[in-house]
Amino acid sequence: MKLNFEKMGGLIPAIVQDENSKDVLMLGFMNQDAWDITQRTRKVTFWSRTRQQLWTKGETSGNYLEVVKIYSDCDNDAILIMARPHGPTCHTGKKSCFFNEIES
Repeated sequence: MKLNFEKMGGLIPAIVQDENSKDVLMLGFMNQDAWDITQRTRKVTFWSRTRQQLWTKGETSGNYLEVVKIYSDCDNDAILIMARPHGPTCHTGKKSCFFNEIES
């Protein structure tokens, strides 16, 4: 299966979900290199849009995300990664990056 990196200028959104709790942990973006590294190492690697460089989640904190399964959406332009988190996912120390409720 070939992912479509062209729609977003070389990037695809990658949603990371805890394989056990099913909590959504974070959203990041991958380019082809990040995808290849993730496939090879089984540790989630992203492309930082702000720093313009690759980064493996947990490379400084040790709180990496171990890949269990990966699913593509129907257009092959976004992925869902089922992962086993090793420590908190968010840089704030929270389990998930999604903890700020927006009141409607």
